[in-house]
Amino acid sequence: MSQFVNFIEPNIIDDEMVQKAIEEKCPEDLGDLARREITNWKVVTELQLSFKSILQIDNLWPLENLTKLQLDNNIIEKIEGLQSLVHLVWLDLSFNNIEVIEGLDTLVKLQDLSLYSNRISKIEHMDTLQELQIFSIGKNNLTVLEDVVYLRRLKSLQTLNLSGNPFCSEEHYTLFVVAHLPSLVYLDFKLVRDSTRKAAALKYQDLTEPLEQEEARVLALQEKQEAKQKELEYHKTAFVEYLNGSFLFDSLYAGDREAAKLAFLPGVEDLLLAYKKEFVSVCKNLCNYGLEEYEKREALVSKFYKRYHEILAVNQEESRRIISDFESRNQKRLDELYQAGRGDLAESERAQGKENICQLWDALMTLEALVSNDLEELLQDFKRSIDVIASTFTENIQGMFNQCRDLENKHHEKLRVIVLATQKKLDMDPFDESLPDDVQKLFENKNTIVNIINTSHSIRLRKIDKRESDMLCNIYQWQISEREKAFQTESDRNRASIGKILCFTNTLQKELDNRVSLKPVE
Repeated sequence: MSQFVNFIEPNIIDDEMVQKAIEEKCPEDLGDLARREITNWKVVTELQLSFKSILQIDNLWPLENLTKLQLDNNIIEKIEGLQSLVHLVWLDLSFNNIEVIEGLDTLVKLQDLSLYSNRISKIEHMDTLQELQIFSIGKNNLTVLEDVVYLRRLKSLQTLNLSGNPFCSEEHYTLFVVAHLPSLVYLDFKLVRDSTRKAAALKYQDLTEPLEQEEARVLALQEKQEAKQKELEYHKTAFVEYLNGSFLFDSLYAGDREAAKLAFLPGVEDLLLAYKKEFVSVCKNLCNYGLEEYEKREALVSKFYKRYHEILAVNQEESRRIISDFESRNQKRLDELYQAGRGDLAESERAQGKENICQLWDALMTLEALVSNDLEELLQDFKRSIDVIASTFTENIQGMFNQCRDLENKHHEKLRVIVLATQKKLDMDPFDESLPDDVQKLFENKNTIVNIINTSHSIRLRKIDKRESDMLCNIYQWQISEREKAFQTESDRNRASIGKILCFTNTLQKELDNRVSLKPVE
């Protein structure tokens, strides 16, 4: 189409063009008025804008639920304006003037993409299209056959069209593509035969084997990172993130340059190593305890809701029995009432029917009261269990963090002894060449060095306190949240159940009243 661009008046997608395309798709029997009244673009799932002389893609953001978009046979030069169309499954941009594959990052659900007959010279920027199954990029300007290797990362790709590109004339083109994309079922509109697949694998095994090894290495690394992230999320849920290693200890000294300088003092390095070993051991105990308690909390909540639904199931079964018994008698009474017409017999039957409805209401409300009492007892037991488990968790966590504080206090006292001894030594011999100059400067004033180590000690204690506070806040929030959720669930259920009973009995009463008026007076 490019040769005709100079003779075409270019368009930009605007509201009027989109509205007209939507109207054209409406059934003819709706009429012009009905088609004009379609204004909710969010319900539109398919849009065809072919042969519209479109130069620029724009104004499609309201069509956020589009799954199919046709923009073929236009004069589009750049893929843009599609970022909000995250539900697109099918996209046709064939027969345009596109030079670069771009602007597709958010289209993660895309399964079918056509860029046939454009000006593209490189396959790129498609990493997020992991659900892509069909890809047509034939009749473009692809000259480097090795660029096809990029498509290996699209694991769902089964159908590929490359025909009409310059590199298609290269010897062994088909074998190269099939060897590097072994999951292909169709290439250039032809089924990939097993014989072709075997020949391709044999011919290019020296090229594909290193690729497979590297991909396996990357995949293993990715899986390791995903497992690590999954573990971190699990630990966050248990309130013990970063406690299964030295993270908390390392954070105590993060940014403390003076502490790093003091490590040069004789004996301080060994002192730090011993401190770290004991501190990390306590942190691991914290982590293990937190994970065990998390499993207990999950089991407690699961057990509660299991028992909750068991009680409801018994109640619902009894309700169904009561209602079934009533309906079998009620239908007979309604038939008799209809036959009785409007006389004294009818009034007697109607009064009896009303009485039976009241008895049904009483029975269902009594049953609801009984189940409410049972569930109230269950809720109170659940509340007590939650309070106990939260209280126990809090007590044990505080005890373990006290161990951390004790270790920090002991380390500080030992460090203080070393610092004062060094100070005394420097007072006697101020030219100790074993210490770096910046370390010696810390000892120029006795009060300064004491203030430095005291300040560092206080900062470390505050960091320990902060981590403890975070854990205690988390368990408190869990405690409140689970209690409120359980009680609110029962409150909503009770309110809804009473409403259903009232609605049901009112409907029965109306049916009874209406049945009296149906029989004509003879």
